[in-house]
Amino acid sequence: MRLSVRLLFFCLSLLSLSALAAPVTDLYQVREPVADQQPESRDAAMQKALQTLVLRLTGDAKAVQNAGLEALRKDPQQIVSQYGYEGDALLVEFDPGSTERQLRQAGLALWGANRPAILTWWLNDSPEGSQLVGESQSASALLRAAAQHRGLPLRLPLADLSEQALGTADALLANDPQALREASERYAADALLAVQATDSGGSWQATWRLWLGDEREQGKAEAADQAALADAVMLAVAERLAPRFLVKPGAAQSLTLVVEGADLARFAALERLLEPFAARLQEVDGQRLVYQVSASPEQLRAQLALGQLQEVSEPLEATEPATNPEAGATEAPQVKPSTDQLRFRW
Repeated sequence: MRLSVRLLFFCLSLLSLSALAAPVTDLYQVREPVADQQPESRDAAMQKALQTLVLRLTGDAKAVQNAGLEALRKDPQQIVSQYGYEGDALLVEFDPGSTERQLRQAGLALWGANRPAILTWWLNDSPEGSQLVGESQSASALLRAAAQHRGLPLRLPLADLSEQALGTADALLANDPQALREASERYAADALLAVQATDSGGSWQATWRLWLGDEREQGKAEAADQAALADAVMLAVAERLAPRFLVKPGAAQSLTLVVEGADLARFAALERLLEPFAARLQEVDGQRLVYQVSASPEQLRAQLALGQLQEVSEPLEATEPATNPEAGATEAPQVKPSTDQLRFRW
């Protein structure tokens, strides 16, 4: 395979790219409130920014207390590339390479930047009435800020006339999400998040459900205002999703990945999905791609599910014939499935 073939594959695919899993932009940028620009306030906000980032990358609220991060907790600026003030917030840019190196050395499992694109159907119920939050409405800013703070790729519906029928708790939180799935097809997301947020006189409460494929997560949240409620819901969702995609130190192995049914758009989507696994393209044969990756099988399966790939039965491999010394005869070769090759198709 010549390099030019791969470059052509990639460049042409950008013209028709419709991938689902979304790379999180600004994953290493954290914004935290700050009382003033005094050193004490800055240092406190810097500590909080570190906690937020570690939680984004691990999905574990206790990870920042890892003994291997003691020096980092004392001086977060050793992994900070730059910081500054925006209004009443401290904006911190962490260096991705230094951050990942420190966290991996501490033995922490990390969640990469390619994450499920979440289509969020958010219904606000208040004494003034009910409102389904659409992407162009002012209320969407709170949801986008909360999703960015928790490292989630958020998508919002248009909330146009054709979707107003979904603006009820019964429709959004139904046990059978078929109506929600049908309305969501136009947005090509990986996961569906349905939320009913209720103003309960001085505080806000939310009931939420998350669907990723056929699996469902659900929960409740409560906060003093809408912004804090949005953050609480997004945090809960991130903590539920992270364990499915974490890259655990030492858990990876060398695997051969065979993908059938590739075309130009799918090739680019697959390249992005495989970024966390040091993927190396070994062979291109028509619509068949062969990669060498470093991952655990479970982790690779979870990641490829974001691209809607389906695993197929892999061919069996035969072992060497065995000899029975008592009978003096050679037994038939044993056949067992290959353990270092996974096969998928669209």
